Amino acid sequence: MSENIDTKNLIKEITAAIQEKKGKEIVVADLTKLGNTICDYFVICTGNSPTQVSAVTDSVEELVRKATGRKPIAIDGLRNAQWVAMDYGEVLVHIFLPETREFYDIEHLWADANLEYIPNID
Repeated sequence: MSENIDTKNLIKEITAAIQEKKGKEIVVADLTKLGNTICDYFVICTGNSPTQVSAVTDSVEELVRKATGRKPIAIDGLRNAQWVAMDYGEVLVHIFLPETREFYDIEHLWADANLEYIPNID
């Protein structure tokens, strides 16, 4: 039970950190009912440029660490910053450039997941 509360809090902090740097089109995909998945949740968002993708990545890493004490197990994709994946174990964060997100369309690959759309903050 406490793991679920911890996970929900982690997702809340990740979402807030994305919004802090104006990340857009945030989707939380709940994979818990699917079975045989690499994690329990995806948090997916878009940054408009490689610079913004990097800034969102830094924001998530810093704010989540401050709020929860957790650090990502791994971060991949920062070199070209078209698609950065941050691994928090039960939660994978995907930060995309718009055209890369559209190309991979991972929300629809996981169409059976429960998708929660987080409103943009302008």
